[in-house]
Amino acid sequence: MSYEFERKQRIAIIGGGPGGYEAALAGAQQGAEVTLIERVGVGGAAVLTDVVPSKSLIATAEASNSIREANDLGVQFFVRGENGKPLHPEVAINLAAVNKRLLALAREQSEDMRATLLKAGVKLLSGHGRLDGRDAVIVSTGDDGSGTDFDRIEADTIVLSVGGSPRTLPSMMPDGERILTWTQLYNLKSVPKHLIVVGSGVTGAEFASAYRALGAEVTLISSRDQVLPGEDADAAAVIENVFTRNGMVVLSKSRAASAERTDAGVLVTLADGRTVEGSHCLIAVGAVPNTTGLGLAEAGVQLDESGHIRVNRVARTSIPNIYAAGDCTTEMPLASVASMMGRTAVYHAMGDAVKPIEVRNVAANIFTQPEIATVGWAQKEIEEGLRRGEVYKIPLEGNPRAKMMGITDGFVKLIASRGTGTVIGGVIVGPKASELIFPLTLAVEHGLTVDEVAEAFTVYPSLTGSITDAARAMHKVHY
Repeated sequence: MSYEFERKQRIAIIGGGPGGYEAALAGAQQGAEVTLIERVGVGGAAVLTDVVPSKSLIATAEASNSIREANDLGVQFFVRGENGKPLHPEVAINLAAVNKRLLALAREQSEDMRATLLKAGVKLLSGHGRLDGRDAVIVSTGDDGSGTDFDRIEADTIVLSVGGSPRTLPSMMPDGERILTWTQLYNLKSVPKHLIVVGSGVTGAEFASAYRALGAEVTLISSRDQVLPGEDADAAAVIENVFTRNGMVVLSKSRAASAERTDAGVLVTLADGRTVEGSHCLIAVGAVPNTTGLGLAEAGVQLDESGHIRVNRVARTSIPNIYAAGDCTTEMPLASVASMMGRTAVYHAMGDAVKPIEVRNVAANIFTQPEIATVGWAQKEIEEGLRRGEVYKIPLEGNPRAKMMGITDGFVKLIASRGTGTVIGGVIVGPKASELIFPLTLAVEHGLTVDEVAEAFTVYPSLTGSITDAARAMHKVHY
């Protein structure tokens, strides 16, 4: 008697960021033979040079702000001078120690993720991966694949999760010392005297907010009418007001033409001829996908004009057995989305039940101070007639818990479908908005009405009380 044993499905994953990591775990969980190829370390840029270190830096900035603002709550810090009278000490930031800590945290997180993959039975290869047709991956030594040694991995399913890199411009090329991308900021030994931030999108706004809290003079150059041009207009207005109130210089409708080093630091020239002098300059003008040199065209994988990989709602590319996840794709460049795409890709490839990704239901956050969290349909889309809805906004300053905490900036905004009262969107601006948005994310994901949200008990006093207050105020939206 003979038996035939079914061969394990072979999955090769290029890139160990959030998408690749989750794809590898999902494949191992399903019993596949999984090989993960990564150049710099498990976790990729998200863990090593982007999300983990940047949010760690922002946490330090928040702590610094808390100390400065404690006086408003009756907490006073002082030392006694020579005459015995109290002197208010300055808040000092040891940026070298801060950067050492956050990079250590990033490495620790990467090692934890690596250990998890190894425990799950995933094979890890260090090197540069590229497609060899549609059913195999070539792994070369060296970050850029320039090495001569290589392995060839045959695979039934391939997942591309290669991420993106900071976009640079010929007229303001980073040198890693004075003109920097966000991945190079962690080499600084002290807080910049005057940081010029070129670009007022999410990355530019976050770092401008953080370094101003750390004590740097900051000039933020925005080519649009206001900072965060792609976000909720009310939220962006709050952030810009906080920025200027805290002493940041915001140059709206100003396009940076060039940045060059000088003997004293950096000189940024604007398109209209004005100049801005500073000690350092951060270039935050977006990102580009790491899709060159991967053999995508040869394999028939379709890209868009910007070089991003086209995928459908189950993260599948134009080639049936090749999937892609994360910032290298045409989907939202968020770690949470990359993770979901990685899992969805593998589940779909292995025949498991999957729910197509609904990007509309993704919660996103901007880690400025205060934070901005959003989910679902936006007010602008309602105003443009793309969806029938009603919008209600309630300021946080009226919330009792916010008063106790000294919070004066921020709001909760609910967007509900006209006729049914179903929650279809929301915006929260305030401290820890990234945590507060979750009830609205659940409401959007599961189609709860404003009445159903209002019926849930919230702690009194709490910031979440503003969510149910807003929901109660929209009681008749479905009538």
